[in-house]
Amino acid sequence: MYFQYNNESIAMKPFFSVVIPYYNSESTIGPLLASLAHSKKAPAFEVIVADDGSKRKLTRTDIPITKQDLKKLHLRIVALTKNQGPAVARNKGVAIAKGDYIVFLDSDVRVYPDTLHNIWKYFSDDPDIHAITGVWSKEQHTDSFFPNFKALRDWSYWINERDSGHYYYLFSTRIASIKRDVFLRLGGFNAKFRQMEDVEMTYKIVTRYAIIFAPDVRVHHEFEDFWTIAKKYYLRAYYWAILFQDRKKFDPVATTWKEAISVLTGSGIVGLICCFCVSLFIPSTFLRVILLYSLGLCFFVHLYFVRKFLKFVYEEKGFVFVLQSLGMGIVLYCFITAGAVYSRIMQPKKYNRISGK
Repeated sequence: MYFQYNNESIAMKPFFSVVIPYYNSESTIGPLLASLAHSKKAPAFEVIVADDGSKRKLTRTDIPITKQDLKKLHLRIVALTKNQGPAVARNKGVAIAKGDYIVFLDSDVRVYPDTLHNIWKYFSDDPDIHAITGVWSKEQHTDSFFPNFKALRDWSYWINERDSGHYYYLFSTRIASIKRDVFLRLGGFNAKFRQMEDVEMTYKIVTRYAIIFAPDVRVHHEFEDFWTIAKKYYLRAYYWAILFQDRKKFDPVATTWKEAISVLTGSGIVGLICCFCVSLFIPSTFLRVILLYSLGLCFFVHLYFVRKFLKFVYEEKGFVFVLQSLGMGIVLYCFITAGAVYSRIMQPKKYNRISGK
């Protein structure tokens, strides 16, 4: 492999291997690769795109970037014969990687000019660091409500609402990096997980190493619409319930106990409203009073546990956005509850197959 240095092509082992799973991501892969090509002060790196059985096989000529930018990337494409999920695709990419450090990116993000440089600096300054996770920015290019709500929800969760005493964070594959030998020694991503593979990987890492949260390691991500995100919440809750069955405890990786209460009270509000509507057809004033009292209590408990997020939203977007965010959060919590309940009650055989029990 050859890298450009002072206008001369010389053989050099890459410091980073950037691994990107790709599945029908024609509209986003170009901007991502272009952003990587424009990295500043980055060490030598290669880019590996693992095509996870896309309908149209990805080729170099399909990538809408200049030949000059493409040359900077030292791009390799590995193609899977069928869609097997991002865990398998990332493992395939790492298998052919030449760098000592792996940088994982999702195919729908864009790096900032200093992203790779900042990761390199963490590893260079402290050889005892084994894994780093970054964060996605809160800005969105659209004025639509939901993408902005989701960006602020995630930003607040990781920046404003984390307990200071916790030392590790989610190894989020939107932007994360790890020593290649550590990744291989831990066995890579669990191929049985099509969602939450990053959480399962996090648990494996933290059995031996700390994951450093680096807020200056950033990517930009344009969030999808409501139904796409709601489906992801449902699926992630489905797989989270499987992981929780093994661990039987909350943690700052996937869901804290505070977040769990927010989920339960949010779903409880919807359930109690439905029950109250049904009670209107039942001649029992006492039942309606009990339901209203329970609804009020559930609402105020929920409000208490999401207060930091609502305060942050108010400072960013104003009061109307706060009301919209409160309602949208409750709706999404219902999807999370549905996914977790379906996983644990309706699919015990699937749990045993995935968990290996």
